[in-house]
Amino acid sequence: MKYEARLKTKYKNEVVPALMEQFNYTSVMQVPRLEKICINQGIGDATGDKKLIDQAIVELTTITGQKAVSTKAKTSVSNFKLREGMPIGVRVTLRGERMYEFLDRFFNISLPRVRDFRGVNDKSFDGRGNYSMGITEQIIYPEIDIDKVNKIMGMDVSFITTARTDAEAYALLKSMGMPFVKRNVQQ
Repeated sequence: MKYEARLKTKYKNEVVPALMEQFNYTSVMQVPRLEKICINQGIGDATGDKKLIDQAIVELTTITGQKAVSTKAKTSVSNFKLREGMPIGVRVTLRGERMYEFLDRFFNISLPRVRDFRGVNDKSFDGRGNYSMGITEQIIYPEIDIDKVNKIMGMDVSFITTARTDAEAYALLKSMGMPFVKRNVQQ
């Protein structure tokens, strides 16, 4: 039997029927689903120290289980000593089984390790059913060895869904297990 991520099974068996009933969908294909998770880490100090990019690639690869790639600057900014084409950040896009595995670890292990965690803000939807959030420290992930970290860096995590509205995306992420603070999304 082929392995299937725990959250993927939960999505098929629990989330789809619940959302079909809640939003009166006629087909299973109308139910919103999580398409991908994009994780981006901007490293401003990379202009002075090239080793920060390599360290960030190793850390993000360890966290996600997928090889991270560096992002290059599109324009030159003389005030920041930045030239066009210089590596300035790291990113990774997760889909399929790796996405569900990351999501499971993110909801159940990493987010509760955030200092003074009371839930994630429910106002970070973009109006088209996508959700983005920032994380201030990469050390909330258990895969990272705190002793080997030279610099604490944050990252942006974006959840891209097929939902048409913020209310549908909120219902999808909430039923998948995202710990929101309170309900404030308009229909």
